[in-house]
Amino acid sequence: MRLIEKLKEFEQQYMFIRWATGGEYGKLVYAGDDFIEFDVINVDTMDYSETVFIQSPLILEVAIGGSDIARIIAEMSSKITLE
Repeated sequence: MRLIEKLKEFEQQYMFIRWATGGEYGKLVYAGDDFIEFDVINVDTMDYSETVFIQSPLILEVAIGGSDIARIIAEMSSKITLE
């Protein structure tokens, strides 16, 4: 199975992605055959800081779980209001 095929299962999830020129925490918006769309989160303010389009062959590492990811999910969940 190719990495991009596996990433399609995790669209709309929070994760850490490292690519050729950087690495950031954020939310995977879209995973396509030629690129992914990734909303980067500023971990200090928990706000989306930018949207990055990354060519699929440049992705080096993806972390979907772990304590840092759990903290980001908890912080983002606390901002959800029930109206």
